[in-house]
Amino acid sequence: MTRSFRALGAILAALALAVTTGGPAGADSHRPTSIPLPDGFQPEGIATGAGPFAFISSMADGSIYRADLRTGRGAIISPGPGTPSLGMKLDSRGRLFVAGGTGGDARVVDSRTGRVLASYRLVTGPAFVNDVILTHGAAWFTDSTNPVLYKLPLRGDRLPATAVRIPLTGDLEYGDGFNANGITPTPDGRGLIVVQSNTGGLFRVDPSGATRRVDLHGESLREGDGLLLRGRTLYAMQNRLNAVAVLRLNATGTEGRVVRRVSDPRFDVPATVAAFGSRLYLPNARFDTTPAPDTPYDAVAIPRP
Repeated sequence: MTRSFRALGAILAALALAVTTGGPAGADSHRPTSIPLPDGFQPEGIATGAGPFAFISSMADGSIYRADLRTGRGAIISPGPGTPSLGMKLDSRGRLFVAGGTGGDARVVDSRTGRVLASYRLVTGPAFVNDVILTHGAAWFTDSTNPVLYKLPLRGDRLPATAVRIPLTGDLEYGDGFNANGITPTPDGRGLIVVQSNTGGLFRVDPSGATRRVDLHGESLREGDGLLLRGRTLYAMQNRLNAVAVLRLNATGTEGRVVRRVSDPRFDVPATVAAFGSRLYLPNARFDTTPAPDTPYDAVAIPRP
């Protein structure tokens, strides 16, 4: 396990380089900065990969929408199960790992065909399976209701039969409201970082589940949601604050400093963030708007700080 997390450091460095040099310098200037989504869609998660596409999940019914970042056009590729789809990540094999929110489940979807490759019942009873990150050897899911991580061990093309439940111990203590939310690896690839929405705390998590509070030097990530790591730069979405906090972390992920916050007039409670080229893409979840079948939704792009 330690070797798997260490190897992730090199992979993250390569991914950061790929994003930085992922296309001609002026390519992004010709791409739309707003992507319309179906009315009533209630977007939450977003995932990008090597190609110019974004995959956006629906809290309303769990459907997955694929948008062409070159044109802004798209379509639903995978109808939902009727329960939410939240955080998502895309692997190099074109598989989308999807957190199932109040459904208490997760699934793996073929991003090319929309076919469900595997489904996992993670928990029975109250749950909010909120976000997911891929490391070299596993997919890790947070639960904002229950103090655990769910781990899917990954070996090549093979998907596991069941998930492993990893109890969280140490500094991260659950309270009322949304707890563990966004998740990402540490810069050195040896652990994980989780944000706690209701307290604004950031925590380093060992593979065993032991947690340690990240020293933010007096700062808070209140309303913290999706996380995105590039090198030692962490982008943390603060959804109802309509801001992306930009942090500089140390290699082990035990210390970080907020260097700036970025906002945009088009933000309407964006839930999370993904990168492609020189841009960040953010779906406007509009949590403060009562959803209806005709409520308009979109995702917006900003220059990557």
